[in-house]
Amino acid sequence: MTAEGSVRAEIPVGIDELLERVREGLDRVEADAAHEAARAGEALLVDIRYAALRERDGLIPGALVVERNELEWRLDSQGSHRAPEATSHDLRVVIVCNEGYASSLAAASLRQLGLH
Repeated sequence: MTAEGSVRAEIPVGIDELLERVREGLDRVEADAAHEAARAGEALLVDIRYAALRERDGLIPGALVVERNELEWRLDSQGSHRAPEATSHDLRVVIVCNEGYASSLAAASLRQLGLH
């Protein structure tokens, strides 16, 4: 909204630009580092790949499987539908998808909820 109270039209961006903007504020983690952080209890590893990819490529040991459309509800520690693993907004979360696109957008959404 503007100072006058009217709604200002936002300039649309394409998905490539949005993804670039989102990734600027994220810490990207390589697979080995993510696995080690989860194993050491320093991070919650969350697999948001859809079922067909998990069936094709297998499960990630130690990862919490959460469908993308449920992610914010399951990881908000204040939410009524939270996963038991979602113990705090201070929890470091590593989101995993197939190629890093959906996980980047998901991580940005979780940041808006106050997660790390």
